Amino acid sequence: MKKLFLFLSVICLIGCNNQSEEKSKESISTAEEVDSIPNFGIVIHGGAGTILKENMTDSLEQAYKAKLEEAIRTGHEILAKGGTALEAVQRTINVMEDSPLFNAGKGAVFTNAGTNELDASIMDGETLNAGAVAGVKTVKNPIDLAYEVMVNSDHVMLGGEGAETFAKEQGIELVDPQYFYTESRYKSLQRIREKEKTELDHDGKTAFMDPFIKDSKFGTVGCAALDKNGNLAAGTSTGGMTNKRWGRIGDAPIIGAGTYANNATCAVSSTGWGEFFIRGMVAHDISALMEYKGLSLEEAAKLVIQEKIPALGGDGGIIAIDHDGNVAMEFNTAGMYRAKMNKNGELEIGIYGK
Repeated sequence: MKKLFLFLSVICLIGCNNQSEEKSKESISTAEEVDSIPNFGIVIHGGAGTILKENMTDSLEQAYKAKLEEAIRTGHEILAKGGTALEAVQRTINVMEDSPLFNAGKGAVFTNAGTNELDASIMDGETLNAGAVAGVKTVKNPIDLAYEVMVNSDHVMLGGEGAETFAKEQGIELVDPQYFYTESRYKSLQRIREKEKTELDHDGKTAFMDPFIKDSKFGTVGCAALDKNGNLAAGTSTGGMTNKRWGRIGDAPIIGAGTYANNATCAVSSTGWGEFFIRGMVAHDISALMEYKGLSLEEAAKLVIQEKIPALGGDGGIIAIDHDGNVAMEFNTAGMYRAKMNKNGELEIGIYGK
């Protein structure tokens, strides 16, 4: 009997060891499969500014999170299937342009004249080719027109009526300007007009000390991506500044300020007070600090957003991804709508400060 028990114990031990070895092999095999997948990743933003938890309803917060997730999963799926970073950037931004939640496309803010003027840009990190549009009023998805400028014209930036003529020639979807009307954006224009009038009547220097007026300069959507072929791309789209005048153009369509991509370094999309982001050439500056000074993406982004731009008097944020898949989501405002996903499908969404 003792011999039989001993025999069965040995058999059981061998069986358990075999199962353990099999599980270990499966685990190693799964890890190897993941490691064998070429690296890729994607990061997005939906604008920066005075975004505070106490000013956000639960339903609105959930709406923003849901749309950010929808947008980034759209691009991530393209990348996972071997699609290009350019396509991922474009389609991801389309999702946000089609939502009234963001100041881009459908949710564009109003100018002082009560119209909507949209800007966008896109850049290919492999070729350093780029396209941009500014001041368009009937283009449903400005990022699509920016792409067409990049691939089907000899130019980098087109503006106003000329850009819309080009859009017609390229078969880009055009809409009646009324498409961009949203009640909340129109009410924002009225409030800012009244606040600016009140502030300027008392002291011309205090108008932009009011957070509400100051935040009229914020609101943009953007995306940066790394595809499986190691190529980077970035894009940015915006409705610009609430109550803007004289055909004002911010940083979003300016290559090097609002958008920049270079396979040697990183891909960047900016959101902030455009006048300062143009002066600081924020997107390119981050890339240059990496290329010439040897800084990491995180170090470069932090230096520009936390030190250089505030020193000029501006604020805002950026999202970026480098050629190794490292991601930065840096901002110096109270919040920034943002999300990122890596090749393992790990998703992170944020709205408020860190």
